[in-house]
Amino acid sequence: MKMFVRETSVVREIWGKSDTVLFIFAGASAEFALNKAVDWLYFTGRLPSDPLGRLFSTVGYARQIVFSTEEVAHSAIDKMAAIHAGVEQKRGQSIPDWAYRDVLFMLIDYSIRSFELLERKLTEAEKAEVFDTFYRVGSRMGLKDLPQTFEQWLVARDEHLHQNLQESKYTFDLYKQYKKHLGPIRYMLLLEAQKLVVPQLVIKMLGLGRYHWLVPVLGIYKITRRFNLDWLLKAAILPGAYKNEIKALDRVPA
Repeated sequence: MKMFVRETSVVREIWGKSDTVLFIFAGASAEFALNKAVDWLYFTGRLPSDPLGRLFSTVGYARQIVFSTEEVAHSAIDKMAAIHAGVEQKRGQSIPDWAYRDVLFMLIDYSIRSFELLERKLTEAEKAEVFDTFYRVGSRMGLKDLPQTFEQWLVARDEHLHQNLQESKYTFDLYKQYKKHLGPIRYMLLLEAQKLVVPQLVIKMLGLGRYHWLVPVLGIYKITRRFNLDWLLKAAILPGAYKNEIKALDRVPA
């Protein structure tokens, strides 16, 4: 059986650790709030009503793709495409292709940024592996005008950031929902995590500030991982209702 992502790929290492996945979510949650197409996420009502539930739903699909055979991964991608097509039919509009590309670009960018923040610098070949994985996802979904190489993606990513982000009523409401569902302390941690992983343009547009008090905490956290004590810290800062889901992120799906 051919795997969608080869077993020795760094992509599996990135998506097989809960802390890396949570930083990917932190970055995407910031950028989603500024995306010009965020109204589509509000149309179903799922994102504002349960942002954490939406996270684990999205992560579940991504991990199913990364850790599955090509056949199972294609089935998961096709299911995602069908869900989006259903939403489009209900609204009577089509989700713009650039909005789909934005989501793929976020997954590529924050996969790289999160891993490099928590683990090590990726080689150019490894970054290309990350790009190729999500390029094949977009290609299977039938998206148009996808960059063909990692170098082309770098240019396209920068263009998308400058063309497709804006403050809106959804920006402020989404952050209001983050705070409501996370509580003040966890919400503060989310903001600090976002500062560490998002591009400078996003930091500026959201007014996140420059001071990073989470940096020394990350140093302590990395030490706890050496002694398998990192789960104690995660248990202290993560919502209790989602601890089992978060713990499951450290397991490679069958």
